Amino acid sequence: MALIIKKSQIPGAGKGLYTTKAIRRDAKIIEYRGEIIGYNEYRKRARKEQDQYLFFVRSDLSIDAMHTPQYKARYANDAAGITRVKGLRNNSDYIIFGDKCFIVASRHIKAGEEILVNYTRSYWDYMRKRARAK
Repeated sequence: MALIIKKSQIPGAGKGLYTTKAIRRDAKIIEYRGEIIGYNEYRKRARKEQDQYLFFVRSDLSIDAMHTPQYKARYANDAAGITRVKGLRNNSDYIIFGDKCFIVASRHIKAGEEILVNYTRSYWDYMRKRARAK
């Protein structure tokens, strides 16, 4: 898969993940990789708000891509997040296969499109609640 990093179409999102080749629906786009940590460490980092790139796989396995910028999957943004762009919608989902997490196309993605992955409603509810608490 030919993936590149450049400025996201979503204002304030920073960098985004783009494909240079068309991707068929249901194709595994890229594995979400990073430091493998357990639940206690996950909770500790979340309490310190060091959870920008944390992905919870199961109670004993989480992936933290915070300090691994070489792994491109961390740059995939969510079109349904706090800042939205009219006409921009998600084209992929996180899917867990055993101990690994992949971004998988939920529809056909054209060459040049930004990979936009569903972070889930519960993620955004948590982020909004945290923002209000500040």
